[in-house]
Amino acid sequence: MQSVTESAQVQPIAMTIGVVGAGLIGRAWAIVFARAGFKVSVYDVNTTALEHAGAAVRQSLIDLQQAGLVAEVDQVMANIRFEGDLASAMQGVGYVQECGPENIEGKRAIYRELEGVVADDTILASSTSGIAASLFSDHLSHPERCLVAHPVNPPYLIPLVEVVPTPHTSDAVTNTTLSLMEAAQQAPILVRKEIEGFVLNRLQGALLNEALRLFRDGYVSAEDLDKTVKFGLGLRWSFMGPFETIDLNAPAGVVDYASRYGPLYHQVDQQRGKENPWDEATLQALDKERRAILPNAELSARHEWRDRRLMALMAHQRSMPE
Repeated sequence: MQSVTESAQVQPIAMTIGVVGAGLIGRAWAIVFARAGFKVSVYDVNTTALEHAGAAVRQSLIDLQQAGLVAEVDQVMANIRFEGDLASAMQGVGYVQECGPENIEGKRAIYRELEGVVADDTILASSTSGIAASLFSDHLSHPERCLVAHPVNPPYLIPLVEVVPTPHTSDAVTNTTLSLMEAAQQAPILVRKEIEGFVLNRLQGALLNEALRLFRDGYVSAEDLDKTVKFGLGLRWSFMGPFETIDLNAPAGVVDYASRYGPLYHQVDQQRGKENPWDEATLQALDKERRAILPNAELSARHEWRDRRLMALMAHQRSMPE
């Protein structure tokens, strides 16, 4: 793919959005786009999922309103319609956000169906967490309009979106998607080349792999590991990334930091074994400690607590200058 240029940008604010999938991610995307004023059409082959989607979206919007993050629930709901027929749902849309299962063959089938009912220039974006779009778009007549737009769950509270073009994606499609995400009040990043897991999940995976090793090998409890991130790394990371963090953690910036601490990090990295830290024994031991802290019966209430904390954090961040 050629480099993305400002001249290729398209202003997409009048675009109608199609969402394929009325599950958690599809409903969340509908909120993102409808909240920003876009007309959204949500499709799902599962009629039960469609029947429950409206009430679920409304409840999420009520929660957002109570947190001061949405002004009018009914106004946002008026921007969303739910359709059980794919052709009807995708009629006139300029951008499709696909939220199907994490399965290559399933996605290939979905994209084949989509190509039969949308215009030739409609952008087809996937919410996949780690599958390169080239793996499920190479059979299409117009693979140049396909790419990944991977959100963080839930995207109406965590705005990062990883935009990942394939080698065949046109610059205009990439730029339009980036511009669309900005217009939808998201925080898009461009992943310049396809890579499994993209950027966010590779970073998250590195932390989780090391966390599991430290827990497995008896260096720290599950609770204390979480406290390390919650009261340590996470406080800074909620408003700055790791590169800015180290740039500010040495008097002369990032090169000074590297000269002080680089050898330590390199040595620690060499100590990591190649064995799989996600083994069954480790996971069972972790689950035992987590269930002692949070019983299964309390998981749902804790999910709601997490979302309320995210809403409060987002409201706070919006009130602070960058």
